[in-house]
Amino acid sequence: MSNSAVSYAGPGRVEVIDTPYPEFELKDGPGVNPANVGRQVHHGVILKTIATNICGSDQHMVRGRTTAPEGLVLGHEITGEVVEVGRDVEFVKVGDVVSVPFNIACGRCRNCKEGQTGICLNVNPDRPGSAYGYVDMGGWVGGQAEYVLVPYADWNVLKFPDRDQAMEKILDLTMLSDIFPTGFHGAVSAGVGVGSTVYVAGAGPVGIAAATSALLLGAACVIVGDLNEDRLAQARGFGCETVDVSKGDPKDQIAQILGEPEVDCGIDAVGFEARGHGKDASHEAPATVLNSLMDITRAGGSLGIPGLYVTGDPGAADEAAKEGSLSMRFGLGFAKSHVFVTGQCPVMKYHRGLMQAILHDKVSIAKNVNATPIPLEDAPQGYADFDSGVAKKFVLDPHGLITA
Repeated sequence: MSNSAVSYAGPGRVEVIDTPYPEFELKDGPGVNPANVGRQVHHGVILKTIATNICGSDQHMVRGRTTAPEGLVLGHEITGEVVEVGRDVEFVKVGDVVSVPFNIACGRCRNCKEGQTGICLNVNPDRPGSAYGYVDMGGWVGGQAEYVLVPYADWNVLKFPDRDQAMEKILDLTMLSDIFPTGFHGAVSAGVGVGSTVYVAGAGPVGIAAATSALLLGAACVIVGDLNEDRLAQARGFGCETVDVSKGDPKDQIAQILGEPEVDCGIDAVGFEARGHGKDASHEAPATVLNSLMDITRAGGSLGIPGLYVTGDPGAADEAAKEGSLSMRFGLGFAKSHVFVTGQCPVMKYHRGLMQAILHDKVSIAKNVNATPIPLEDAPQGYADFDSGVAKKFVLDPHGLITA
């Protein structure tokens, strides 16, 4: 059976290729850890992809800012219909429509049993934690494809209760694989609760999801900062205040909004490609957001950091940043007794509750991130448009099921 997929073709380029139909065995290929080649996946299922989204994390690779190999099939935000089940799968059935957490987790190791599914010990021979179609994550094939293999299916997938209801809300539900739980994790990690004042750095899809989550959690005021006016307008469209960091230190603008220059909770939804503020906004300065958040988050507050930081960045501005070493004012964070929460979001911790919020009309995440479905063959243009900063979250529709 044929299987088209989106592949990284070198810095600044993606292409749609023909790739093998999945089998219940991990094959050799670009980015596959040699220790994973031949791994049997009888505990997995094969999905017919309904929706698979372009993520800012994918964009880092496509820009050439990681050590991703050419030919890597991309995509870790996956929603689909089960079309085949492995020999050892007990509870997932053909025909089920499911969301797939971007974290690949075995459900058996110490970390999985403690709910830390973002750092599973058994799926990536190089380090704890794994994901589909991502550099240094073990080589599990990405889901920006017509069909994809999902391992440990009884543990990993979230089944939607009703197919028709799921398809009606598919643009919302597709956000459960990554950005909605990731944004929610950032808000929870930052201590957001009823009456909180919150600053979210970054108005891309994860930042918008974090802001949406903060409002869902009862925040009194959510302020979103970015350089991109279209994205800031998107945040204002569902009740956020905004700060244009190209106009200077966000602290002064926050003081104008709140009457004081600090917030209770800070969220970094930018990550390692951060730019400076004010006159330095045209230059990359990877520690800018972290240092800014320490400055504007009150003493005793928490920083949720869902923005991506990497250990290898060949395109970094200096030698230290190329290995993930940043010039942070950690002493300031220490002096203010800040809590820092970093790392992959453990999607399973949140996705069922967020699914319920979507199905019961408590949140409109697709509207807030401006979810925009496009055909799989238009992925190269989608990546280019997303990289230009458009205020959209592109959702690939490999089989035309969304538009239908």
